Amino acid sequence: MAAHPYRYKHERPRVLYPFRYPRGARILAGMARAGALRVRGVRNCEHLAPGAGSEIPGQPQVIFTPGHTAGHCALHWPERDFIITGDALVTLDPYTAETGPRIIARAATADSAQALASLDLLAATRVNLALPGHGLPWRDGIEAAVRQAQARPLR
Repeated sequence: MAAHPYRYKHERPRVLYPFRYPRGARILAGMARAGALRVRGVRNCEHLAPGAGSEIPGQPQVIFTPGHTAGHCALHWPERDFIITGDALVTLDPYTAETGPRIIARAATADSAQALASLDLLAATRVNLALPGHGLPWRDGIEAAVRQAQARPLR
């Protein structure tokens, strides 16, 4: 995945989303213009273990949150009360242009059921601030964000 960022399975064909959600098409086009389709892979990387970094002051705790991709993880800084959720929880879905806490559309999700289950791991951190992979920061507590995301229909 690190070497080839766009080679992962997803539940629905991406090509249909711009037709079904035209507002999302504008967002995706903007991402493409900004270079999102030219992301180079990483060749030299290390495997992370669950909880890695948690005993090192100032280092994030690794929380595995599979669903968006098989190896997706979030980074939690407990002493600073925030988490980088990546695409495990977003506040803007670039495929549909919908806002508010949610998992990303099936066009970019490998396993929606697993993605929804992984949200419980985010909620367990009980942080106030979440920094998503897409959209604005969420400042009203990760537990509220997870409840909203789990209640939303899958796209």
